[in-house]
Amino acid sequence: MNKTLLATTVAALAIGAASIVPASAQDKVGACLITKTDTNPFFVKMREGATAKAEELGIELNSYAGKVDGDNETQVAAIETCIANGAKGILLTASSTSAIVPSVQKARDAGILVIALDTPLDPVDAADMTFATDNFKAGELIGQWAKGKLGDAAADAKIAFLDLDVSQPTVGVLRDQGFMTGFGIDTKDPNKWGDEDDPRIVGHDVTAGNEEGGRKAMENLLAKDPFVNVVYTINEPAAAGGYEALKAIGREGDVLIVSVDGGCPGVQNVKEGIIGATSQQYPLLMASKGIEAIAAYAKDGTKPQATEGKNFFDTGVSLVTDQPVEGVDSISVDEGLKLCWG
Repeated sequence: MNKTLLATTVAALAIGAASIVPASAQDKVGACLITKTDTNPFFVKMREGATAKAEELGIELNSYAGKVDGDNETQVAAIETCIANGAKGILLTASSTSAIVPSVQKARDAGILVIALDTPLDPVDAADMTFATDNFKAGELIGQWAKGKLGDAAADAKIAFLDLDVSQPTVGVLRDQGFMTGFGIDTKDPNKWGDEDDPRIVGHDVTAGNEEGGRKAMENLLAKDPFVNVVYTINEPAAAGGYEALKAIGREGDVLIVSVDGGCPGVQNVKEGIIGATSQQYPLLMASKGIEAIAAYAKDGTKPQATEGKNFFDTGVSLVTDQPVEGVDSISVDEGLKLCWG
């Protein structure tokens, strides 16, 4: 066994490929799902959707995940394994949207259909297609809702941004910039956050998309300005952490928190008043549609098409709140709980 093949085999074992169909079924189409982690409920639901659709269509699915969010190296190894195994398609939620591009190109050069799920690559056309929430729209909805909820007080808001990571992956930038647009803040360069000069912005900090990160980021921004009254969060775990930091200083009742995801714990937090409103996305649909696209490509080379007027396939988003604001479309918490995941 040569060193390259050995490294590929060891990498596959290390990240735990989960074969859905017996490997002896040589006539079946092979597909890969590569997520950022295998513990986040969002990616768990994504895997469920991909698994169910693969079983329905008779596709052999192997699933891989990074050890932590941001683990590009493991995702690169997974792509190498998928190429070596002759997969027809890869569904990918990239931890590093730019660093993964050379590996994605290698897969495409090998004739593999690569679909980015949830998180667009940088550039977006580095993948054959992206199946995702309109993340800008998701942010815009919570920005519009927060502005409408505050009314005239929005002009004097003090806003803390609990973002994702200093590398500014596309999903984080899109949600952040969408919120600013919805709230009426000049975003300056739309491809990054942190260059704004609006005096209402207290600052940005990063959370790694988890509760502990959200708590620490909120503490940092409260130290900068203890009178924060609006908190944008990249996702609901970060929102939960931010809430705990506010609760520790007795501010949990007078700060408006908004978020994105639509997981069941997050929607329950909307019901309990911890989060004012959240934008709900649909990971199961992203993955199941991705498997359908791989099946179509394997059959006759057909590639998926973008939603009209967009550069990706839009899998939908809904604002969930029990405090509707005029002019902003939303669904109730009870409706959101019927559609949630995790």
